[in-house]
Amino acid sequence: MKKVLITGAAGTIGLNLIKYLLSEGKYEITALDLKNKRVYKRLRKYRNRVNIVYGDILDQALVDLLVKENDIVIHLASCLPPLSEYKKDLVNIIDYNGTENIVKAINYYNPNCLLIYASSTSLYGNASGNVKNKIKLDEDNYYNNAKLKAENLIIKKVSKYVIARFSLVLGDLRNDAFIYNIKKNSLVECITKEDAAYAIVSIIKNKDKVNKKILNIGGGESCTTTYKELLKNILKYHGLSFNYLVSFTFGIKNFTSYPLEDSDDSNKKLNYRNDSLSSYYMRQKRRSKLRKTQILLAKPFILFLNKKKS
Repeated sequence: MKKVLITGAAGTIGLNLIKYLLSEGKYEITALDLKNKRVYKRLRKYRNRVNIVYGDILDQALVDLLVKENDIVIHLASCLPPLSEYKKDLVNIIDYNGTENIVKAINYYNPNCLLIYASSTSLYGNASGNVKNKIKLDEDNYYNNAKLKAENLIIKKVSKYVIARFSLVLGDLRNDAFIYNIKKNSLVECITKEDAAYAIVSIIKNKDKVNKKILNIGGGESCTTTYKELLKNILKYHGLSFNYLVSFTFGIKNFTSYPLEDSDDSNKKLNYRNDSLSSYYMRQKRRSKLRKTQILLAKPFILFLNKKKS
């Protein structure tokens, strides 16, 4: 039975990944995340089936111990926008220094370990994403710079790795974080958390085929739209949220998830797609059916989006 360590295990992708790996019946899973009420609540249903470790990827001794004991490390822990755009030091510490700790542990104790690193297609900016494209970053985009720096470290130092650049991940808006800081008229390619998690499962299954590769993981044509249309449907089916209000008022609109040129190629290799935006909206409608007041309050914002040209 293969041993798998998941960092950031209580996150949007992490919980679905645990579910899928358990359904395979051939993995011993260790879930690592910070200890707080939210994480505890999200992981507790797996406490009898998964080794849950509450700790920090910045704790080198803990990371050494965990990496030493596992065959596969799936590194999902990250400081996401919009927080990352206000906290340059924090995003560097979490996204780069945390990755550096894992890389050191692999090199010192477990060089045959496979590292799967979750990166972002936001690295491409407003250009069509292709792993062959040269990336040029704005130095003020702290999230992208930390991700690219971590990627380069992995490529240089690790012998068995796969870097998965995910497009905008759509989760259950009642519980999962969502990135609102995108310009309204931008084209976006999305992926549901279910498809994103299954892509990682498929990477493990096809690890020899995709070793030392960077893969763009997106939902394809059926998950491509303008951000304005995506936002209108989120407000329509989920209603108004505090996070949206904060972003609407104060958010820096510098995250991108532009359509990818080669996510279809990744899907041919991994066969991970099962979802579309339509199926996602219908699930969100069912999940949020009790949010009647929030849905009513969202109507003025939907009208605003319909009228606004930029």
